[in-house]
Amino acid sequence: MAQTDSKVLVLGVLAGVAGIGLAVVCYRGLNSKRRGSWPGLSHTCTYGHGSGMMLVDGPGLPGGQAEVLQRLEALIQCVSELKEEMKALKTALPALKDHVREELKGHNTAHGAGPLHRARRKRTVGATSRAEGLSSEDAESEGGYITALTDSEDEEDDEELSEAEQRWEEQEEDELSVLLERIDRLHQGSESDKRESLDILLEQKDEFGQNSAFLWRLTRAYCDVHDVCFSLEEKKSHAEKGKQVGEEAICLNPKCAESHQWYAIMCGIMADYDTIQNKIKNGYIFKDHLDKAIELKPQDPLSYYLLGRWCYAVAQLSWIERKVAATLFGEPPSATIEDALKNFLKVEELHPAYSKLNYVFLAKCYKYLGQMEKARRMCEAAGSMKNVSKEDEEAQKELDVLLPALGV
Repeated sequence: MAQTDSKVLVLGVLAGVAGIGLAVVCYRGLNSKRRGSWPGLSHTCTYGHGSGMMLVDGPGLPGGQAEVLQRLEALIQCVSELKEEMKALKTALPALKDHVREELKGHNTAHGAGPLHRARRKRTVGATSRAEGLSSEDAESEGGYITALTDSEDEEDDEELSEAEQRWEEQEEDELSVLLERIDRLHQGSESDKRESLDILLEQKDEFGQNSAFLWRLTRAYCDVHDVCFSLEEKKSHAEKGKQVGEEAICLNPKCAESHQWYAIMCGIMADYDTIQNKIKNGYIFKDHLDKAIELKPQDPLSYYLLGRWCYAVAQLSWIERKVAATLFGEPPSATIEDALKNFLKVEELHPAYSKLNYVFLAKCYKYLGQMEKARRMCEAAGSMKNVSKEDEEAQKELDVLLPALGV
């Protein structure tokens, strides 16, 4: 609504309620001759940006009308100031980014504490104070107009703020997406790349630490750096921190398969640093979370490979180890070589030539079951793959032991 139209509307509403005949002459361009033709003219009021609005007052008007005119003058000035404040608020909206981001993170849950809310409250209170002294009818009329005006402008502000929040969320998602792509590339790189990945994620934890995709990658980074460390103390520290972050990731999003998968891996790593009782306990936890990861993402070969390793290890437990597990937890873990073989074959089905170690464990399972020809074929497949990681080097050592036993 234009400023001049607002003034005319206010005057019209109040004139109708008070039953007072007001002579209103609006707009610029009235020459001095026309102004002089009004014998009762005693003052001219100019408001806003130079809008020449003249209110007629003089000896011929009753004192009550003159008093109302004065109040109307204050009210029009108030409305003009409100419009200016609204323009200032709209101009300031881009600067609200940091405040909105804090609210979205939960640091400021009280919407009323926002600067926009405070500005609106200050504006409304100021308008009320300037309108003090009006009659009850005048106050009701003013209140109705101010409420309508404020509600309309509040809706516009809320709409603009909502659009701004959406843009900032999209920008934040884009930033996170770029970061995670970089982290995934570093995960595939050298030892220094893996250390760099962990450093970057730790630097960004305050910014993105409430995102499960970020947290499970941080868990994975702790695992990567654990594997390339030489100090036992440093290894244990990374294992403990990685397990803790893995728990945070699962609590944040229990439906994320990768969170369950990497938490299970960290539980397996922690077995190297725990008591016998905790080792067995972590074994149960490892299996539970792998099952959950497979349930949520049944096409991920890594989960089947890890489950195959678990089944193979459990199948090799001694009688004493089973008794200890039964004593501590009531029922020992149960798995067979056939279970292990099934999982390793599933890996090959989902991802042929998945890893050198997967071929080695397939060969071990076939050898245990007496299927020597199949075991030898798996050894040949493993031998055809190059060593590109520490895991491949481990597989080659296992292969060097296995080949003579198969008569190769």
